[in-house]
Amino acid sequence: MTRVWYVSYGSNMHLDRFVRYLDLCRDPTPPAATRPLTIPGGVYLATESPIWGGGRAFYDPHLPRTTAARAYLITERQFGDVVAQEMYRAPGEDLDLRPALDTGRHALGPGRYETLLHLGDHDGHPALTFTAPWRAEDVEHTAPSAAYLTMLKEGLRAAHGWTVDRIAAYLAACTTFWTPEDIENL
Repeated sequence: MTRVWYVSYGSNMHLDRFVRYLDLCRDPTPPAATRPLTIPGGVYLATESPIWGGGRAFYDPHLPRTTAARAYLITERQFGDVVAQEMYRAPGEDLDLRPALDTGRHALGPGRYETLLHLGDHDGHPALTFTAPWRAEDVEHTAPSAAYLTMLKEGLRAAHGWTVDRIAAYLAACTTFWTPEDIENL
């Protein structure tokens, strides 16, 4: 089975959270490898998460920032199952990744997390993520919950080893609803 790097820029940067997704995959095998990654573009928070009770992270490759992410080396089948779960669908169908690999972007549908992005290759494997089809400027931004920001903080700390003040500054740049000081105090 072919492996891909799933690039997470949101709550799945926290390994324990991501493993919960893998537990529901057809193949629950842990990632073969993980690595910190920085990609061009930025994260913004929008829509309303029924899990977190506030805005959730989306990636816009056109934003003039860089995004801290965590990449997991998983199978194509696992990636398809993770995408399905993020779209509130049952895992079980293989995704055709060729359109995203060929063009860099492929919309599976109009909803959130239904747009696949190919972010290049690392160690001979394609790096893929998913986001919304819209750009950051095309949607109303919403405040993330303290619980969600805490999960992002822990994921960034685990993936990148950053200090609390660096994490707080990074996350505050993603949302206008929280200051770095507020995020540090979570």
